[in-house]
Amino acid sequence: MQQLTQLIVNGLTMGCIYALIALGFVLIYRTVGVINFAQGELVMLAAYFGVTAISIGLSLIWAYVFVIAAMAIFGYLFQWMIYYPLRGKPFITIIISTIGVSIILQNLARIIWGPAPLMFPSFFSLKPLNIGGVLVQPQNIFVFVVTVVLFSLVYLLLSKTMIGHKMQAVAQDPETAKLMGIKVDQVVAGVFVLNSILAGAAGLLLAPIFLVTLDMGSSVLMKSFSASIIGGFGSVPGAIVGGLFLGVVEILGARYISSHFKDGIAFVVLLLVLLIIPKGLFGERVNERS
Repeated sequence: MQQLTQLIVNGLTMGCIYALIALGFVLIYRTVGVINFAQGELVMLAAYFGVTAISIGLSLIWAYVFVIAAMAIFGYLFQWMIYYPLRGKPFITIIISTIGVSIILQNLARIIWGPAPLMFPSFFSLKPLNIGGVLVQPQNIFVFVVTVVLFSLVYLLLSKTMIGHKMQAVAQDPETAKLMGIKVDQVVAGVFVLNSILAGAAGLLLAPIFLVTLDMGSSVLMKSFSASIIGGFGSVPGAIVGGLFLGVVEILGARYISSHFKDGIAFVVLLLVLLIIPKGLFGERVNERS
């Protein structure tokens, strides 16, 4: 039982990362009806920004502030340079453009930071805590706490603030929202900024657990995308539950089936869920827009 609990804790840690990235997928899709496949590279970029902040002498807390601010600016520039010129174009055009951006970002990172893995420090020591016989890394607890805080803030933003109501109005019908006086372009820009901040937070949480590498974003991209589909693409609660569910199943599969098939387990689970529940666990009706 202690071993199983240990595995579940480790799975939930990765599940939190998947859920944060999946939430960004869902927010973008609900608002503008497109999928941002540069999401993984945003995670990578945030980790490298963190390494740079530490290297220029910033303390760890200020490095976090620097990265979040940099990712917010990058999110705005992303929608202004990539999405905004292509709005109204066919769905596949925007998808291809985001894939192109991911390739560009990865190669720029290779040029700027080099191919060698880099270290990013944690706030905590590597000595695990013994909680009821289960060894838990302090970084894992930090991941849980930050994820809960971010999800709570996003929930409050969407449900309790005027900005959140505007986001939901644009997600439901941008043309009607525009007629009601909502500045749709500003709302869309805000969603891209929020998405970029979530990806940045995922990168900062992931970097101390693993090394900062060029492919760290691509390794979690498709799993996070799978998590959003498992939860029900377009559903915010589904993105959260799908990410946590996938993280736990992946760890358990690696332990009790084979670690060699760890990356493939996510896609097997995705296929099984789609066969049984085609709309996902929290499937919602989402209007398609192009």
